[in-house]
Amino acid sequence: MKMKNTANNDSPGPDFDFGPDAAHAAERIACLAGFMTPERYAVLRKTVSMRTRYMTVLAENMYHGQNAAALIRHCEAFGVQEMHTVETLCPFEPNPDIARGTHQWVDVRRHASTGEAVAALKGAGYRIVATTPHREDATPETFDVGRGPFALVFGTEHAGISDEVIASADEFLRIPMCGMVESLNVSASAAILIYTLSERMRLTVGNWRMSDAEQAETLCRWMRRSVKDSEAILQRRGMVPDL
Repeated sequence: MKMKNTANNDSPGPDFDFGPDAAHAAERIACLAGFMTPERYAVLRKTVSMRTRYMTVLAENMYHGQNAAALIRHCEAFGVQEMHTVETLCPFEPNPDIARGTHQWVDVRRHASTGEAVAALKGAGYRIVATTPHREDATPETFDVGRGPFALVFGTEHAGISDEVIASADEFLRIPMCGMVESLNVSASAAILIYTLSERMRLTVGNWRMSDAEQAETLCRWMRRSVKDSEAILQRRGMVPDL
């Protein structure tokens, strides 16, 4: 039985078959499942079934560790499996006290420059959506989530997105304000946008989930991190550890 691809059915069910394309990972999953509690295994299965790569996040030169950590936590909390970073001005170093281990469940792709990141994302089919209070384009309510995969770009804490992002952006996204402040800090903005757009995506987009093969590969990596001596266990069972 394949997992149902519906937004109102969060459980993958008792028979968790990833299909023939994921047989390599499925073999390792079946092996490692015997080394964790059924409850833990069920949590990992349910979580991976709700993951998406339809939307992603790009952090451009985010230098506060607490904001970097918050961004990873937001992605993990709302099911965004992959985020990207540009670190030409400063390293992306999440504060571990805030990240609280969530970095091990989210894939972080690091890029040497903004140009490289934008090119890679566009090459993968993503729309580049720059978040800024200074452009009148779309709001979280009016943004067209169904038009195709998209990458939300968040800039530095003070300067915001770079001119390079502005020049290459396909769309702009802002959070409307009705008070005296012009904008929110990057962590608050990211939380609002990632939550709102991920919820709208799950309600209106049919292909938001990761493929069976992507889910299997991700679940296998999670289990290898969760099970003590997982590499030695796989080797004893005659399985090549590298996936």
